[in-house]
Amino acid sequence: MSEKKNDANASEDYEERREHERYETSYAVDYASGDTFLFSYLTNISEMGIFIRSENPLEVGSILRLRFHIENQEPLIIEGEVIWVNPFHESGENLNPGMGVRFRHLTAELREQVVELVRTIAYLGDNENSGN
Repeated sequence: MSEKKNDANASEDYEERREHERYETSYAVDYASGDTFLFSYLTNISEMGIFIRSENPLEVGSILRLRFHIENQEPLIIEGEVIWVNPFHESGENLNPGMGVRFRHLTAELREQVVELVRTIAYLGDNENSGN
């Protein structure tokens, strides 16, 4: 019986993570963890978090300071936490290494800015896909 309960919990966790629509993209993000400063690309975004492509993902539980550069605006700075990792394999078995990062401590103002960022990225992606 505990296996069914665990399966149900896993399914609920998955549904909660997918509550917010995700948008595929290739968008630059700077991030820092402690004294480590890195630049990479996120490959998808939702109102809840992002996936950062990296051959050297940080450990689950790492706290990041994310900086998104938005044209004609001050950078958007958000704290995030690595909640899962898809490790790099030299054998080439994993073509999408990186880390899932959940946004943390979003104030109402920050949440509004994140929603606007997601809309902007979704709009840019739609324009690229439509050939405009």
